[in-house]
Amino acid sequence: MMSKVVVSAFSLILVVGVVIGVVAVVHRGGSESGDKVSTSTKNVAQICQPTDYKEVCEKSLGSVNNTEDPKEYVMAAILATMEAAKKSFNLSDDLVVKTKSSDPDTKMALEDCKELLDDAVEELQASFASVGESSLHTMDKRVAELQNWLSAVITYQQTCLDQFGDPNSQYKSTMKDGMVDASQLTSNALAIVNALAKIVSSLGLKFNFGSDSGNSTRRLLSVGEDGYPTWYSSPKRRLMATQDLSTIKPNATVALDGSGDFKTITEALNSIPLKNEGPFTIYVKEGVYKEYVSVDKKKVNVFMYGDGPLKTIVTGSHSNKTGYKTMRSATFEALGEGFTARSMAFENTAGPEGHQAVALRVQADRAAFFDCKIDGYQDTLYVQAHRQFFSKCSISGTIDFIFGDASCVIQNSEIVVRRPMNNQFNTVTAQGRAIRHQTTGLVLQNCTIIGEDKLLPDKNTLLSYLGRPWKEFSRAVIMESEITDVIHPDGWLPWNGNLYLDTLEFIEYGNTGTGAATDKRVKWKGFKVMTDKNEATQFTVDPFIQGNEWLNGTNGNYIPGLIR
Repeated sequence: MMSKVVVSAFSLILVVGVVIGVVAVVHRGGSESGDKVSTSTKNVAQICQPTDYKEVCEKSLGSVNNTEDPKEYVMAAILATMEAAKKSFNLSDDLVVKTKSSDPDTKMALEDCKELLDDAVEELQASFASVGESSLHTMDKRVAELQNWLSAVITYQQTCLDQFGDPNSQYKSTMKDGMVDASQLTSNALAIVNALAKIVSSLGLKFNFGSDSGNSTRRLLSVGEDGYPTWYSSPKRRLMATQDLSTIKPNATVALDGSGDFKTITEALNSIPLKNEGPFTIYVKEGVYKEYVSVDKKKVNVFMYGDGPLKTIVTGSHSNKTGYKTMRSATFEALGEGFTARSMAFENTAGPEGHQAVALRVQADRAAFFDCKIDGYQDTLYVQAHRQFFSKCSISGTIDFIFGDASCVIQNSEIVVRRPMNNQFNTVTAQGRAIRHQTTGLVLQNCTIIGEDKLLPDKNTLLSYLGRPWKEFSRAVIMESEITDVIHPDGWLPWNGNLYLDTLEFIEYGNTGTGAATDKRVKWKGFKVMTDKNEATQFTVDPFIQGNEWLNGTNGNYIPGLIR
């Protein structure tokens, strides 16, 4: 037994040495304190090696005492980021007060910044807590959570700046300058975590970095072997495993005719008890619900289902043209983690002339949609942040109609390209990965990409593409899907000239159909036709969004790997 303990301890020390790049050489000629300073400096330099802002990184980790525990460096990096994010939040708060007499557009943008940066601070607090104490018992799971949260923080920072309509806005410049430290530190923290992930993966390492303290920041992370949170009671587990919706007894029923508990979805959501950990089940009966619905951050593990996507419809028409920022134009928004929807429709009827007009905005982590219809024109589905999954859905639109910076897989779904205004074009995706360290991306797997009947007569003049790069490291993957000839042979469209063409990551793998030929595709450095099955697997449900850890608890079917 003792020999096993010694070997285990030696292996752990060896791995830690690899992770932080410590060379176990002691300069015996110097003083003990001098040796400690030298070793600590080397550790910090090695930890900061994969980052883009090394000087900032070394300064942020300078307070870490001499240690060979990588956890201490990760915690210090996240803590420094959190403090900088708080300063950015305070700046947005100050600017909101100062802009009382400014134009409404600027005021709305700053208020959105304030909310987004508050979200960023919360995500960083969750990240910090998960390193110090967690219910996750393997390092690979811990790393996946950190990558998810830190990637979302970067998304929030970028979205804040995107809210300003005037690119030359003085307030936008002030916010951008005020977020430099937070942005650089977030990038560095994510780079450090990614480097740690590679070491763990290459060694096949799984070891406990902490124990359950009973005070986990996000208890949803405690998942059992069956894919359901360990704190679910037996009845709740049976509910989430149910495939026949008619057998479910909901917590609340919504019906326009008054036959339910409430007449609006919003009223049903407001009935959820404070601190409810769920699942809270809401049945929305057949009807057209003309309301703007928000499942806020405090409403976690909500399961909402309807009578079918042609019968239960949530509709709205807010748009950029009518004075709403893209983020605020959504008919339905899901912010509370663990949200699941089945057999419903979400639509924005502003039309192509409304410009940006979101039908569904999803910011919730571990959000899933099954048998849903999501209809709009420009910017229909905003997959804003975190991990998301869609299956057996229909999604329609024109320009950039699936966009955002989530880690998102859309599987077994129909993607419908609609007729835009004359002299416009169509792009299915506009993915928003802003820095290379983010683990985000948009994957369409085993989908069918078709044109609506109104578009087909004009498909050779109103051209349609698989996507265009919204941000510098945009990542979109179309795999094992049927692509019809509504898609132009080029496949992809630039955003603006040569912008991002070398840094984007656009991938096609195993597609079929009249529009799937790749011989005439764009010749950009960032575009790739993938042929290796093992390489393609990284973008499937389980490795890309850790689907096996949570999708069993969503009351829906999914395929964790490649389909063929």
